[in-house]
Amino acid sequence: MEYTGVGELRGPLVVVDGVRGVGWDDSVSIRLDSGETRHGLVLEVDRGTAVVQVLEGTAGMSPTGTGLTFVGHPMRIPVGTGWLGRVCDGRGDPIDGGPPVLSATTAPVSGYPLNPTWREPPSEPVLTGVSAVDALTTLVRGQKLPIFSVPGLPHLELATQIAANATAGGAPFCVVFAGMGLTHADGSLVREALEARTAEGEVVLLLNLADDPVIERVITPRLALTVAEELAFTGGRHVLVVMTDMTSYAEALREVSAARGEIPARRAYPGYLYSDLASLYERCGRIRDRPGSVTVLPVLTMPAGDITHPVADLTGYITEGQIVLSSQAHARGVYPPVDALASLSRLMRRGAGAGHTRADHLDLAAQLLSALAKARQVRELADLVGQAAVSERDLPYLSFEEAFDRELVNQRPDETRDIDDTLERCWQTALVLPRRELAMMPTAQVDARIRAKGGAQHADTAGAGGPSVVAGQTGPRHQGRGDARTEATRSPS
Repeated sequence: MEYTGVGELRGPLVVVDGVRGVGWDDSVSIRLDSGETRHGLVLEVDRGTAVVQVLEGTAGMSPTGTGLTFVGHPMRIPVGTGWLGRVCDGRGDPIDGGPPVLSATTAPVSGYPLNPTWREPPSEPVLTGVSAVDALTTLVRGQKLPIFSVPGLPHLELATQIAANATAGGAPFCVVFAGMGLTHADGSLVREALEARTAEGEVVLLLNLADDPVIERVITPRLALTVAEELAFTGGRHVLVVMTDMTSYAEALREVSAARGEIPARRAYPGYLYSDLASLYERCGRIRDRPGSVTVLPVLTMPAGDITHPVADLTGYITEGQIVLSSQAHARGVYPPVDALASLSRLMRRGAGAGHTRADHLDLAAQLLSALAKARQVRELADLVGQAAVSERDLPYLSFEEAFDRELVNQRPDETRDIDDTLERCWQTALVLPRRELAMMPTAQVDARIRAKGGAQHADTAGAGGPSVVAGQTGPRHQGRGDARTEATRSPS
């Protein structure tokens, strides 16, 4: 039945009266008097009055001559391998010149509820090819690990680099990239960076551009996750879902909330922002006895670098760590400008170390982070009182900090490093320090590396007899470092 009783057009919303048998989240087909067809979702139903959110916006619509047909079920899309290698807009319509994506199987965009007892704990790494991520904040299959950035930093370049190079160690793998509110230049950058992998049928691109309807951004990440769930849990693939920029998504949600006349919460965002973000992030994970996984890498920009901004703050409560980009590192010309001390992967111990990446990985990462924290203190002291006042014992830390940025973190946007290359760079960086400072790794490993390098600067073995840490286990010394780091970097997120 088609309803023509449009009572009001309010921003992106249509209010229609006299409806019957309509439920929340029902899909709606909207016919304009020009013959154009638009799509919508029911946001609210009250005593025969329905509020419909129009995905394409209400521009050009009039209360007269507009007909609405309620489908009778939530919005569904075709799912399956037909999405691989396709470039679509934020509603899933092709923009690559190809035919519409068709499949005999459909799934609701809102997803299916997942029994928590079916979940399998994440335990294997997703290797991004970026040393700063793989070495120090390892991404694990089934994890949700956001990238926190500031406007003006190369977070989009980093996201596309990860999407172009990430692998699951030889297991079936693909990427679903959801862009929200991208400029035309950014959209072209994403398509160009992922062109090769798209041609190979390993990427799905969903691009909502800045001049596309704002309301379309509310549905884009849900489309991406619905496609990913089918590829993972039915197709047996490990799927990485990259979503950028979640701040644009939250602003679209705020616009819908304001149009509905809802009471605003922090910074005019709706009070249900937390649960709405959780409904996206929590769709990642692994299911017991199924080979696939969905890993989520959301990217968000913090206005004015405010990590207490509602989007960043609530994202941090839901997700398992964060990768933080630094304006200071960017100013020094480091790419990617990752702040290693502010970044954290809470599931790294499940997906790195012996049997996952390499046996020396966890101890090496702990040593580097401990040394970097010391180097930052020494650098602050040198800037305050001058380098001449720094003790001879602390001077090597200034060289370590430079080597950390130059040899380990800094890499070209088109450069991919495997895990062995990354960990060898970690060793090269660590061996800038004297032997006595490398007390967080097993003595035999350090001595073997020093002999292989043959560096005279490591002849001093003072302090080498302290307790060591076995890879994958937490000893007293290593645990203390971890606790100190957690306290030092702890924020509301």
